[in-house]
Amino acid sequence: MIPAPGAPEALAFAAAGLTVGALFRQQAAAAPDRPAIAQDGVWMSYGELDARVNRLAHGLAARGLTRAGVLAIVSENRREHLEVQLAAAKLGLVVACPNWRQSVEELRHCLGTSGATLVFASERFAEKAAQAAGTVPILFGGAYEALLRTGADSAPPLLAAPEDPLLILFTSGTTGFPKGAAISHRAMVARTWMALLDETLFPTRTFVCWAPLFHMAGADNALGMLMLGGRVRMMEGFDAEALAEILGQEEIGLLSLGPGTVEPLIAALRGRPAKVRGVALVGAMADLVPPASIAEITGRLGAPFRNTFGSTETGPAPASRGRIPVGVAPARFSKTQSSFCLLRLVDPDGVDVPDGAPGEVLVRAPSLFSGYWRLPDQTAEDFRDGWFHMGDVMVRNPDRTLDFVDRRKYLIKSGGENIYPAEIERLLMARPEIAEAVVVRQRDTRWGEVPVAFVVARDSGLTEDGVIAMLRGRIAPFKVPKRIHFLEETDLPRSVTGKVRRQDLEARLGAPRQDPSRDPQIQENTTGRTG
Repeated sequence: MIPAPGAPEALAFAAAGLTVGALFRQQAAAAPDRPAIAQDGVWMSYGELDARVNRLAHGLAARGLTRAGVLAIVSENRREHLEVQLAAAKLGLVVACPNWRQSVEELRHCLGTSGATLVFASERFAEKAAQAAGTVPILFGGAYEALLRTGADSAPPLLAAPEDPLLILFTSGTTGFPKGAAISHRAMVARTWMALLDETLFPTRTFVCWAPLFHMAGADNALGMLMLGGRVRMMEGFDAEALAEILGQEEIGLLSLGPGTVEPLIAALRGRPAKVRGVALVGAMADLVPPASIAEITGRLGAPFRNTFGSTETGPAPASRGRIPVGVAPARFSKTQSSFCLLRLVDPDGVDVPDGAPGEVLVRAPSLFSGYWRLPDQTAEDFRDGWFHMGDVMVRNPDRTLDFVDRRKYLIKSGGENIYPAEIERLLMARPEIAEAVVVRQRDTRWGEVPVAFVVARDSGLTEDGVIAMLRGRIAPFKVPKRIHFLEETDLPRSVTGKVRRQDLEARLGAPRQDPSRDPQIQENTTGRTG
């Protein structure tokens, strides 16, 4: 329970709290000449960065922004993006970080629900930001630098409290529009020390921030490094050739790579004679990366692959401590529970399931978000019984590792049977003939829903019957996809972090299937519920 203001316990409570702004200021005071952040290859020291953040904080305060006020940023990765976040961290402001890839309508929804009264944007997204916000944003460059010139270099008072929200990061919503996850100072600090304990952040090495700052892969790690006195090298986005060049110049700590980025970097490294200087850890979302690609990228970088299972709402929790050894093409992706979190697996009635049985993941951890922004009913539902309900299904093994089954929302209900797409995808992606596979649902007049696979083939001679044959005898017949659609890797619709947008693939399928007699596996479908 948080003590009431003025109560004696409130003093002890305040003394125990840490905030992002306070920890960053401490690093700047301790080592002002240490390199902090680089953009376009030019490094800025902690002292220089802190002075700019202070000037911005004073400029924002002069515009009437006070604690709990909301700003928004619509921009690719830039140093100024982090300056705004750090200034907000000192003043107790909240920064909404919508995805700049969204349509104007989606962006308008995010800005509107956030309640932002001031919007920053880059030149690249100035027009979109203006259309969505209905006002002229402050553009990084001339207008932004003019705002900094109105403020003093002196340190502003640190007004934020640990439970104050710092960032609003948007995640997919059940209504069709994104919903904002409020990430507090407490959560951001906890994510940083969990990453330290589980050895996923390396303050003595450089963090290359190519993952967007509207995503936890960018924001959590960049702010964490600045709280620890580390170096952050900014990239506007993923660029395999540029990243390969950086790998030959600097020792890297965590190198974030996931689906859609591993193979391009492998190709870039194959064509370069220069050696990689050193990488401590690579990867994320190992389940979505072909095993052969994991083996090759870890071999080329000399670094293990990070076997993660977390979310915007939970940070690295509940299971991101695992590693896939260098040069290994994994046959399984069993997860290791993160430090400083509690995890339960429960059935639909909320009863804990035994080992080996699938259950929904429930989490308690200091890294948890504070709820969905301005969505109290959704927040209450997902935090019911004092646990955060992730909506993911896992199985606990006898050795206490965890196997991901699937998202509950991806579950395919076919003729009364449950089909988890991830089970089928893992089998297909383990085959050398297949570069990527995504299984989605299609409405069906007979079974309600059936699985359909989209496949990116490495072997140009691969056929639909050939893919079906890979699965026969390895999974129940009713789980075998009823159609195989081949496409090029570039035709897979992806989010900015590389995840495939399944809803877009489902939309391509159109009307419900009406002629099961054309299924490649119809022999098993015509006699009882076996297919």
